[in-house]
Amino acid sequence: MEKQEKDDSYSHILKYTSLFGGVQGLGILVGIVRNKLVALLLGPDGMGLVSLFNSTIKLVSDSTNFGLSMSAVKNLSEAYDTGDDEKVRHVVRLVRSWSLLTALLGMVVCIVFSPFFDKWTFTWGNHTLHFVLLSPVVGLMAITSGETAVLKGVRKLRPLALISLCCVFLALLCSVPIYYEFGQSGIVLSLVLFALMQCLTTIVFSFRLYAPSFSLSRTLLGEGFGMVRLGMAFVLAGILGSGAEFVVRSYLSTSGQLTAVGLYNAGYVMTMTYAGMVFSAMETDYFPRLSGIPTLGARLNQVVNHQMEVSLLLVSPLLVLFLVFLPILLPLLYSGHFLPILGMMKVVVLAMYFRALTLPVEYIALSRSDSHAYLLLEAVYDIAFVVLVILGYHYLSLWGTGLGLLLASGLNFVVVMAYSHWRYRFVASREVKLYALFQMPLGGLAFLGTYAFEGWLYWVVGLLLAAVSLVLSVWVLHSKSNLWQALKDRLLRRFRKSSNQNNE
Repeated sequence: MEKQEKDDSYSHILKYTSLFGGVQGLGILVGIVRNKLVALLLGPDGMGLVSLFNSTIKLVSDSTNFGLSMSAVKNLSEAYDTGDDEKVRHVVRLVRSWSLLTALLGMVVCIVFSPFFDKWTFTWGNHTLHFVLLSPVVGLMAITSGETAVLKGVRKLRPLALISLCCVFLALLCSVPIYYEFGQSGIVLSLVLFALMQCLTTIVFSFRLYAPSFSLSRTLLGEGFGMVRLGMAFVLAGILGSGAEFVVRSYLSTSGQLTAVGLYNAGYVMTMTYAGMVFSAMETDYFPRLSGIPTLGARLNQVVNHQMEVSLLLVSPLLVLFLVFLPILLPLLYSGHFLPILGMMKVVVLAMYFRALTLPVEYIALSRSDSHAYLLLEAVYDIAFVVLVILGYHYLSLWGTGLGLLLASGLNFVVVMAYSHWRYRFVASREVKLYALFQMPLGGLAFLGTYAFEGWLYWVVGLLLAAVSLVLSVWVLHSKSNLWQALKDRLLRRFRKSSNQNNE
């Protein structure tokens, strides 16, 4: 029985990681076209401008959304587990009402502080009106986050995957034609239009599940203060995280130039996006499951360790391949103007190993509603991130920003593991340590190989390391999961059904 439960656990993680990773992979293929076109249409300067606008919007959003995107998932997940549909509908109504309030608050804050954002972000021109026009984006993001939380809380994972897929195509449609026609002048219009389309797409699915219902009555809103109190930790953490990105990008903009911001953002986003193929299922599937475990102990340790194992095994071969093909991918996905970030991206890829191991453990604090612990861990990372990235850029230019990210990720891993062991009695399994001992050195060797070898030897060594990493991951996942058998059984059932229909 224990063996079957273990197999089912691995299979469940693989199933939904494959679902959302597949969506993310398809999104990347579409994103390749979009990034290439946007890079050609806007160039590094234009992409730097997009980055500055996005980081400011995110800062305002994270500062005013009361953390509902996370705390609401926990409340809805708990209500959903009771099986009481009326209770779930009541919580959905509560979440939607608070989301509407945060949307209005976010818009007002963005408008009021727009002169200050212009002053803090730019050293040239007057962009106050741009930030005012971007205020609807903050409101739309709050509504979208609330409706997404509803779908996550009631475990509607396939609609969430479909929404993610739709948003990828919407991003393409809302950016390329506008940038082609208006250039940098169309950036604000593109951001507003995409936020609107993303919001409409999400509510189409959520409103079909639960009919629209809002109330601004004092009684109903008063019930949400518990959710808001938990969410305030997410607000502060969001402010720290968004503020850290804002500080780094503003520093690059003022110390270097707008081109530096565009290059840094392209390298950061490209690396995070591809690693996100594996990480995309965590918040959608893993976090609600972890929240459903009532107490600390063996069961929680097992779920976290399984998630760490699968994340590391899935991401490791991708990271090695990414390192090897980066000299081809970078100019292909963007343009030759972005080659200065090649060295930075190689270093950032190594940070993804730490992220694969750290992220599942970080969710323990969230699942326990331990807001103080979550805030503390977030603060430690954000401070380290700002200090190390700025120092890295000061001494080693863009390559130094990658080194700063790697050092910050390594420090974050040590702090999170130590704290989680002390507070939650979490212990990394022998399997996690063993797989990390094999996979991380392979990534390190691939990194060194990109500098040590050239020509045919570069490709032979790189592809050999990628093959070793892939074989190891496939062998382990095959031995621990019954997913392969389930897939064969499913295909066999479909074949038999098709045969029976043909015979009839």
